[in-house]
Amino acid sequence: MYKFLFGPVPSRRLGMSLGIDLVPRKVCSLDCVYCEVGKTTKLTLERKEYIPFGKVISELTHYFENNPDPDYITFSGSGEPTLNSRIGDVLKFIKEKKPKIPIALLTNGTLFFDPEVRAEINRADVVLPSLDAATNPIFQKINRPVPGFDIEKYLQGLIDFRKEFKGKIWLEIFILPEFNLEQRELKKLEEAIIKINPDSIQLNTLDRPGTVADLHPASREELEGIVQLWNLENVEIISPAAQRKDILSYRSDAEEAIFETISRRPCTIEDLMDILGIHINEINKYLDVLEDEKKIESIRQKRGIFYQVNSHINKQG
Repeated sequence: MYKFLFGPVPSRRLGMSLGIDLVPRKVCSLDCVYCEVGKTTKLTLERKEYIPFGKVISELTHYFENNPDPDYITFSGSGEPTLNSRIGDVLKFIKEKKPKIPIALLTNGTLFFDPEVRAEINRADVVLPSLDAATNPIFQKINRPVPGFDIEKYLQGLIDFRKEFKGKIWLEIFILPEFNLEQRELKKLEEAIIKINPDSIQLNTLDRPGTVADLHPASREELEGIVQLWNLENVEIISPAAQRKDILSYRSDAEEAIFETISRRPCTIEDLMDILGIHINEINKYLDVLEDEKKIESIRQKRGIFYQVNSHINKQG
């Protein structure tokens, strides 16, 4: 069992993706209201070797020697991966050992204002930064950044990174009604997107409860309306969870283990991690599918968000 590697995780965009987690849960520069990983416990822009380089390399070496190559190796996980000061060294190691495996980086992009960070991640093949706002009031409301960090610094970092980076940039924008669905904000986002010039713009919305109560997902019609409003060539709406089952890396045994555990008693994500020894990112993928299929439902309680068998299934049983 690996501590800092997880998966391979079923991903529509990246196929069979081996995840690397470089920070503890949940060290991040943002505390987004919709985050499925949970509330940020250490809100920071401080970079350091949160997960020791040697331990990550040891696990990667063992994985490479004992498993087939994944479709992608992906930096993501429990927080913001660029906060780890050795991310560049890990990238270099992978490129030297497995030059044919493409590397993806899932990041919020907040540290791209730092030229050193931009240089360190230049070895990646695909970078998937997020951008949910283009004005400071909405940025503060939806992403809740480190105090003092503003949208101008954020946007300029993304623009500068595009100028330097030779790989693909897939920009993900998370849409939430009552946060960033107003026409003014959407037009400002369009202006920012044009300046950043990503290869792809991917619209996403809420699948499951975030860290704040009473959040609502955008409807398919609202997302399609944004595509029409922007009239940009490279905008796509992220496919629903049900389509995840169609990819080869989808593991029915993992889905069954999660469902059987929830069937015995309601569980939080933390409970599932402890019981099954599966990384939070991997659990989230399967929870999305189970909820999409109406097999489970979530309830918010004092200790957090619990997942339980859908009440309709219980009644049928």
